[in-house]
Amino acid sequence: MDHIGGVLADIAAGAITANDVESLDIEFKTDGRSRNDDLKNIADAASCMANSSGGTILVGVDDRTVGPSAFVGTSLDPEQTRLRIYELTSPPLLVEAELRTTFPGDVLILSVPNSTQVHSANNRVPTERIDQHCKPMTSERIATVTSQKTGRDWSIQRSNWLADQVDPVAMQVAREMLARSNDLGKRRLAEASDIELLRAVGVVLEDQSLTNAGALLFTRAYDDVTLIAYTHRRTPAGQLTSNEHITGPLVVAVQRVFDLIDARLETTPVSIGKGQQLHIADLPEAAVREAVVNGIMHREYFSLDRTAVEHTLTQLRVSSPGGFVPGVSVNNVLTTSSRTRNTNLANAMRMLGLAETAGSGVDRMYAEMARVGHEPPRYAADPTRVEVTLLGGAPNTALARYVATLPQEEAADADTMLILLTLLTRKTVSAEELMALLQKASVDEAQSVLARLSGDETALLEPTRETVRRARPKYRLREGALAALGPAVTYRRRTTDQLDRKIIELVNETGTINARMVRILLDLDTVGASRVLADLVEREILVKTSEATRGPSVTYGRGAAFPSKSKSKPADGPIQSQEHDPNQLSFDDFE
Repeated sequence: MDHIGGVLADIAAGAITANDVESLDIEFKTDGRSRNDDLKNIADAASCMANSSGGTILVGVDDRTVGPSAFVGTSLDPEQTRLRIYELTSPPLLVEAELRTTFPGDVLILSVPNSTQVHSANNRVPTERIDQHCKPMTSERIATVTSQKTGRDWSIQRSNWLADQVDPVAMQVAREMLARSNDLGKRRLAEASDIELLRAVGVVLEDQSLTNAGALLFTRAYDDVTLIAYTHRRTPAGQLTSNEHITGPLVVAVQRVFDLIDARLETTPVSIGKGQQLHIADLPEAAVREAVVNGIMHREYFSLDRTAVEHTLTQLRVSSPGGFVPGVSVNNVLTTSSRTRNTNLANAMRMLGLAETAGSGVDRMYAEMARVGHEPPRYAADPTRVEVTLLGGAPNTALARYVATLPQEEAADADTMLILLTLLTRKTVSAEELMALLQKASVDEAQSVLARLSGDETALLEPTRETVRRARPKYRLREGALAALGPAVTYRRRTTDQLDRKIIELVNETGTINARMVRILLDLDTVGASRVLADLVEREILVKTSEATRGPSVTYGRGAAFPSKSKSKPADGPIQSQEHDPNQLSFDDFE
């Protein structure tokens, strides 16, 4: 059964109402008093849906009635309806029409394509579907949607500005950005002439005119337009302490926003040993810059709406005009390939060092937040805006200190940092549990990350003893990582070494023990105590000393591998080697 057939079957069964499933791409309608008016209304709905991402209109189902009685039927003919939609829309819109008669009442199913054009109906202003509603489109929004649907890059189009009309302050700011680069070629570019610099960043055309991106970045074409609105409050509901409306050139505006944010960031010193110290801001600087730059670089510029940057002591929210480009959503923004509506602008900003290389900016935001104990960025989006919120605060200094000891490639990896952050409050994780957090397309992708982090090269995770033989085990932090993280971890885990030591000390004092004594000593249930004793017997640390087979009469004493008293408390801590063994018991295995 197809998706729409399944939806209709659920409605007929009374499991849901049509209203429950109306969404961006599904709409239900019923016949009214006038067939002509019905066709006009359907044409409006079809053009609205085509201007968004396409979808399905179902005629003949009441959206608030439960069960079979919701199928009130329709008298509309599929081909006549299809033809009338074509006639009433401009440019003409072709839909697919099908009448299904397998339900209590006939249902007309209209499949609306995601059109490459913007359509109007009944000589009205074009609309687009946002959630369950059709909203009028402004001329700027029409231009934006048209550009998005056709793949047209506004930023690379020829502007009315020439290369010799650049703003000297903007060029100086650009040179200072290039001079700070780690790339020798970019540092040399800082000394080049204006025209050489403009050519290197790709914003000047053969006739010396600038692209729209070049005019936006380097000229005063937008000196009467607020490109970025920056506000600051000490608390989210507090009084404004700063309210700046920043105009072009864009390269100057971006630097100004960075300066405003940097001046208000508070830092915490964190000692990482060997006389070294990190100063960690309440909002990680790298994450802040990526949030701001992404909001400016990927927004749409047909509308002159501003990019809004709202800053408080522990929070930064960036809201920018234009929804996500096709294929990107809040559920895959971390893992989807890099896509932008402004390729020329994005390349120029990367050349200036304002943005990460393609595909790594969002990853870095996630990693930078997680590595100091903050939750991942929060995204919200609709067809007209994208908003990202960073929630900061005092850093988790123990976590930051541990991350500083990791290989750079792991410390900068979003997957690694998100898993590590999760395991500060959870004893175990699995691929199934992490799939949504890591935004992976499949459980196998999430499993491959866990497997990599459990390898000896990284030595961060280990499969739990009880799940080690499964295709997708549960994983926990290794003992070395757990010890190094110290107070960053909100729970404690007793390992085999700790369990061994307690039981060995008890046997040294009493000579023999039984399961009840182990339960009391380690605060375990009957099953957990039995597993501990069975493991100690298997390793020949203990041996049965009674003929009883069950109950409190079963006693245990020193086995062949029982350590001598001289080894029971070694100077360096554990009885046995600290080398990792994924089969080693931990307290988690008995809970």
